[in-house]
Amino acid sequence: MREIAIVAFAQTDHLRRTDELSEVEMLMPVLHDVLGRTGLKTSDIDFTCSGSCDYLAGRAFSFTMALDGVGAWPPISESHVEMDGAWALYEAWVKLLTGEADTALVYAYGKSSPGELRDVLTRQLDPYYVAPLWPDSVSLAALQARALIDAGDTDEPALAAVAARSRSAASANPHAQLGGAVPAGDYLVQPLRTGDCPPIGDGAAAVILAAGDTARRLCERPAWIRGMDHRIEAHSLGVRDLTDSPSARQAAERAGAFDRPVDTAELHAPFTSQEVVLRKALRLGGDVNVNPSGGPLAANPVMAAGLIRLGEAAARIHRGQSDRVLAHATSGPCLQQNLVAVLEGE
Repeated sequence: MREIAIVAFAQTDHLRRTDELSEVEMLMPVLHDVLGRTGLKTSDIDFTCSGSCDYLAGRAFSFTMALDGVGAWPPISESHVEMDGAWALYEAWVKLLTGEADTALVYAYGKSSPGELRDVLTRQLDPYYVAPLWPDSVSLAALQARALIDAGDTDEPALAAVAARSRSAASANPHAQLGGAVPAGDYLVQPLRTGDCPPIGDGAAAVILAAGDTARRLCERPAWIRGMDHRIEAHSLGVRDLTDSPSARQAAERAGAFDRPVDTAELHAPFTSQEVVLRKALRLGGDVNVNPSGGPLAANPVMAAGLIRLGEAAARIHRGQSDRVLAHATSGPCLQQNLVAVLEGE
């Protein structure tokens, strides 16, 4: 199989609000940054793929506007996924595997601040039986947390410890929205307190993929993608065991995550209870460094947070801080869809 690596990663500072910036204005510095890290020009990119959500932007085909930040002239080979940018990276990875491209630019962005995110996310639910009830994203996560507590898999102090560890790690991340000591706060929906939930904010991220010798030329220590897969659970929450994630486990197995131990994991677990589920499904022991960036509990720009997990994992390999990293992204309620990638240094 053709060797593909992440050779550069850039992201915005993640903020509660960016009212003064359009999506294009938010994206352009990130795109210039990621290209500058490799010395590539826009004309050197063989394939471009993006991830975003029209529900967040409030307009149809909103990704076409974002192309102003990339530069669509001269004509470029471009695609888009209506979900987290991690799946845009998957599409670009497949494109490079076919040999149709040697380099790819992947970017994602989301502005959650203009609307009520908890309500917007109900639009991804089953439109006949669940969405008409308007269960918001925090309420559904609380159902999952309660199932875990009732099963004896965790308790509220353990969930608070997850939040404290993540945000303590984020103190060293200059792009994080939250870091350091964050109060547990009041209950939003029992058993989840404010501290168990991700911050709402705006942000963007971008990575560059390259194949073989091109990757080695562009990056001193490429983060090679040794395997990647994504799987999905049943759409109906009522037929799922919310204390487990078979789709994450299957994706990890097919990506080769269980072949050898990983030293680090970047998990897209927006709620503390979801880290409990993922640790079990992905067989992560206490010796694995989980979310050294702070994870989505420190910054959770919707539609970019999953791509950021892959980018943060790659950046640790670029800096020589890790040798084998598991990166995870999710989409949908209660970890409905999961993507797992395994990245390694040379």
